[in-house]
Amino acid sequence: MDESMNHAHHMTHMQEPKEQLHDEKRQSVMDQQHHEMDMDHEMNMNHKMDMDHEMNMKHEMHMGHAMHGSMDHSMHMGNFKQKFWVSLILAFPIVLLSPMMGLNLPFQFQFPGSDWLVLILATILFFYGGQPFLAGAKSELRQKNPAMMTLIAMGITVSYVYSVYSFIATTFFGKDVMNFFWELATLIVIMLLGHWIEMNAVMNASDALQKLAELLPDKVTRLVAGKEEVVSLQAVHTGDKLIVRSGDKMPTDGKILSGQSIVDESAVTGESRGVQKNPQDLVIGGSVNGEGTLTIQVTGTGEEGYLAKVMTMVRRAQAEKSKLEALSDKVAKWLFYVALTVGILAFISWLVLTDLPTALDRMVTVFVIACPHALGLAIPLVIARSTSIAAQNGLLLKNRNALENSHDLSMILLDKTGTLTQGTFAVTGIEQWDNQITSQELLQYIGALEKTANHPIAVGMMRYLKAQGVEPFEAKDTQTITGVGLSGMVHSQKVTILNENALTESEKQSLDPSKWLHYQEQGNTISFVKLNDDIVGLIALGDEIKPEAKAFIQALHNRQIEPVMLTGDNQEAAAKVASYLGITQFYAGLLPDGKEKIVAQFVHEGKRVAMVGDGINDAPSLARATIGIAIGAGTDVAIDSADVVLTNSNPEDILHFLDLAKVTRRKMIQNLWWGAGYNIFAIPLAAGILAPIGIVLNPAVGAILMSLSTVIVAMNAMTLSMKKEANGSSK
Repeated sequence: MDESMNHAHHMTHMQEPKEQLHDEKRQSVMDQQHHEMDMDHEMNMNHKMDMDHEMNMKHEMHMGHAMHGSMDHSMHMGNFKQKFWVSLILAFPIVLLSPMMGLNLPFQFQFPGSDWLVLILATILFFYGGQPFLAGAKSELRQKNPAMMTLIAMGITVSYVYSVYSFIATTFFGKDVMNFFWELATLIVIMLLGHWIEMNAVMNASDALQKLAELLPDKVTRLVAGKEEVVSLQAVHTGDKLIVRSGDKMPTDGKILSGQSIVDESAVTGESRGVQKNPQDLVIGGSVNGEGTLTIQVTGTGEEGYLAKVMTMVRRAQAEKSKLEALSDKVAKWLFYVALTVGILAFISWLVLTDLPTALDRMVTVFVIACPHALGLAIPLVIARSTSIAAQNGLLLKNRNALENSHDLSMILLDKTGTLTQGTFAVTGIEQWDNQITSQELLQYIGALEKTANHPIAVGMMRYLKAQGVEPFEAKDTQTITGVGLSGMVHSQKVTILNENALTESEKQSLDPSKWLHYQEQGNTISFVKLNDDIVGLIALGDEIKPEAKAFIQALHNRQIEPVMLTGDNQEAAAKVASYLGITQFYAGLLPDGKEKIVAQFVHEGKRVAMVGDGINDAPSLARATIGIAIGAGTDVAIDSADVVLTNSNPEDILHFLDLAKVTRRKMIQNLWWGAGYNIFAIPLAAGILAPIGIVLNPAVGAILMSLSTVIVAMNAMTLSMKKEANGSSK
């Protein structure tokens, strides 16, 4: 134990974090989190929740998000699919039996009682198929933020109510009043289709907060009066003593009373190498115990624990981030206010100049025309196409707003370990330069001294030797040299493992710089091996920088995007990695709340920032950033908190995402112009602004323009493409 605790050369660099749980790629339809989240309820998140509470939380997170904008859904994809098909069946006879804004199409026909059938089917369709839009409009208006749902609800409500009035006036009073049953049916079906298309493109996946809760065991071993008893986690209280055996997860935050072990904290803090734990050291709930058995005293349960605090940060960040408005929402809001204002003014004007039926007809025509069918497909068709292209290029798009919000990024915040580096603390290089021993003998000498130690770096060395099939020599009289390293006798020769600080200036000068300085530049821990008085080689351990990382950072500089590194590593090691990669701004020694605060600060300053990470400690930052990008080989919690997942774990794919987002946004803007732009002319004409010179928009002409814009929108979306060039950029 003394050897491992005082093994000075092992403490040079504490590498920052990440556990790579597995390669399963997660996607999520949690597009934006609900606005109406009760923050007091969030604070009551208890990470020792019982099964019923867990199910309630899962249901709340999947079903509770408000319908903000056209693409926020309160239903699962299966419900939208079902609503679409049922609504399509209901709409089919309506389209065949009712005129399009007063214009009888060639395929339309009528028979005695057909008007009653249309009324019945339209009523069912309005309340069944229109339900999500009416509910969404209610939510938007409650938030005083009308957008797409309000615009759609206005269109279908006005169409239905006026058509019922038309039916009564025509059937019972013999008047000839145009109805909008055709517009009602097609509008509901197309809007449902748009939602279904996007939800197919952005598939459903797991809940990040649920993953956090699952890190804790259901049962624990409690020590009471010297006897062990197995109890449920919810029965544990602060001050209780718990037994944590080898391989078990820490059930709560606590302080070690007895035992020592190497604890894997990568899943919760992101520390890439195991952390040596001794009596009086603190442990974190969710981390994994190594070889030894520990007795801990509980210091934090429920909302006091580390994981619960991370959960609260993720929830709050997601709730605040959901306030970002989509392009289509902004257009819809503008159209809603314009149509409402123009419609009311038209009603008043025509009422003064003519009569009530004419005034009502003009107002309703304005309201119906203001909600063009193409607007419902303008964005979903582009999203579906873009998502397909992204998947082919190693990108999983979970939040379509990421495509819209990626323009004008001022900086990209990068977690170090697992993003810029490989994410595993291991041997990164062996150098042997004395002919008196071979490379294998060098490893055998190292193993002879290290095999009795249980320090994380010693564990890393021995793991490497085992993988290489090297059997260590036997050492005698091993001892720790304070501030230097280890020494011992192997085959009657004195062997010493020492750190850089223990080398004399003359020894440093005698070494070939090319053999060791590049390891140092990348922040590796270097251990030199002396045989008697001669330095015969070195072994470097660290988190190896990804080969493509340097070119990626340079590409960001070329795009005028500032890379900023956020890491839990120490200042010295972080500075070396940053310097090697060409990063001028970095923050070291950060815990999850520290990372999240830095991201929040940049966001609140009005900067558009992307955050890239792969661990649980990155989850709050990923949720807070304008765009959260997760490394696909990272933890499920990080993946579920992000907007985009890089399935190949290659940082250069971020550049491909930015290029795809650029062309996607351009297509979105084009489609929104085609889908809603004609209202600039159609709404004033429908209101009768040119009536004094005899020009009033015929509703049938307006309907034809609607259909034409829908076709153009669909064709334009299908032309979206992304071409990779040899240098890794895209067009």
